[in-house]
Amino acid sequence: MNGKNLKHRWQNRKKTWIYLAILIFLIAIGATALYIDITSPSTTVYVAADGSGDFNCDGSNDQVEINRALAYVAENPQFTTVHLKGPNTYVISDSILIGSDTVLEGDPTAIVELKDKADWPRNKPLITQMDSAGNQNITIKGFEINGNHDKNEEKKRGEGYYNLIHFFNSSNIKVHSMYMHDGHGDGLKTEKCSDIQFYNNTVYKLGHDGLYAIDCQNIEAWNNTITCRTNSALRVWNSNHVKFHDNVIDSFYHWSAGGPGIQIQKTTGVMNDIEVYNNTIHNTYGPGIWLLGFGSSYPREEAENVHIHHNVFYSTGTNPNIDWVGGIITSGFYNTLVENNVFDGTYHAAIIHMYPTGYTTNFSPKDTGYSTIVRNNIIVNTLQRTKNPRATGYGIINYLPGTHTFVLENNCLYNNIAGDYRNVRSTSDIHADPLFADQSSHDYHLKSTGGRWNGKTWVRDLVTSPCIDVGRPDSDYSKEPEDNGNRINIGRHGNTEHASISGNMPGYVVWWNQIFASEWKNFRLLLRVFFFILL
Repeated sequence: MNGKNLKHRWQNRKKTWIYLAILIFLIAIGATALYIDITSPSTTVYVAADGSGDFNCDGSNDQVEINRALAYVAENPQFTTVHLKGPNTYVISDSILIGSDTVLEGDPTAIVELKDKADWPRNKPLITQMDSAGNQNITIKGFEINGNHDKNEEKKRGEGYYNLIHFFNSSNIKVHSMYMHDGHGDGLKTEKCSDIQFYNNTVYKLGHDGLYAIDCQNIEAWNNTITCRTNSALRVWNSNHVKFHDNVIDSFYHWSAGGPGIQIQKTTGVMNDIEVYNNTIHNTYGPGIWLLGFGSSYPREEAENVHIHHNVFYSTGTNPNIDWVGGIITSGFYNTLVENNVFDGTYHAAIIHMYPTGYTTNFSPKDTGYSTIVRNNIIVNTLQRTKNPRATGYGIINYLPGTHTFVLENNCLYNNIAGDYRNVRSTSDIHADPLFADQSSHDYHLKSTGGRWNGKTWVRDLVTSPCIDVGRPDSDYSKEPEDNGNRINIGRHGNTEHASISGNMPGYVVWWNQIFASEWKNFRLLLRVFFFILL
């Protein structure tokens, strides 16, 4: 081969390398161009189905694109959020995996839906953590999760199938502003986690609990509206530092409707900082609240000082097939304080010491000395339970007098169908019509000639409730408006800014003000005009 041919071959080879380098460069530019929108100043990565997202789904196996978006955020710390665009239904055939320091959010019209006949194994959730060792700082908010129960009926509810969200060994978890419905299992299940917030959610007919926390610390759930199915709305087991407040919880009348509204359960660990307040719990199939400690013996300080206050219970315990229905069922806890609640029309009794019969698990606690302090509550219209109704329908019942005691202080009991007490007694309770503002509409403010809050303003009544200024003498009343009589009111609004004012105004003055106060200014004006004409 002569030198001229070698030179020509070298030139061709050189051109090939140049072209190859240019091609690689163009591919690199193209790959970069793929992420031009993602690397904009926004910290959000968008998932859509109309081609407008950074990642785009096609309605099948949509978890693939969602997981790619979540992985991208996890790998690029300058990004914080994956946003699901709506209106669209993202059908998933596998779990969505979320990493630390990540927000998974969506439009209210964005729906994550389990595929038909998914046939997943137990304990495989729709949304879970990316790292099996645990993740931190996770927020899930704003969109809808459809558990697609009716098209996956080959699996049973309440047995670990298709939990909507599940985390373990994780911390700082926030789930809020979600619509979660029609599932086989829990809405949010957490195990060995800490700092959990569950709020502003609408939860409808799941297959177990709305929130279920096991061996967790620092749990707060508030402003949720939850309709139970299969089990409870809010549940903690062997968990501590718990606040459940300002939730509305109900169920429906059907064999699948579930158990308690709130379930607090101990076998091991410490449960001595739990507060349940400002909730409305009504028409539950099981009890409104089920508080139970059982299993091996445990020190008093591990199960004490649960505080249940300023809640409303009505028509709880409709289940005709179990005997453990009522307002609050409790056993195995020390120094439980139940105060300033209203119980109206609960089945069986308002507050009961018992453990359920007919269960294979032995729910009876091993020790003695368990006590419940009941004060400043209003208990009215208690009904008999449907199953074995004989000797039920009392205000308060103690079926466990050998191991459990009640301390009753300054409650009001009225019109309970079987009477006020069974195996309990009190020397400070009163027995009179509490004179609610509008019991049929569940307005449990107390009527008062001094003034009553009607939800918008203060109004005066022709009568005054006997529950005003007669609560336990050393209970705090500092939040009540003046004139507060220097003593707490009995009932839901005692020691709150909307407590009814002391009824110290003569009845005829109240009548005059009630009829004419809103017109008085105009009436005086008319009088002035009249006298001006006369003059």
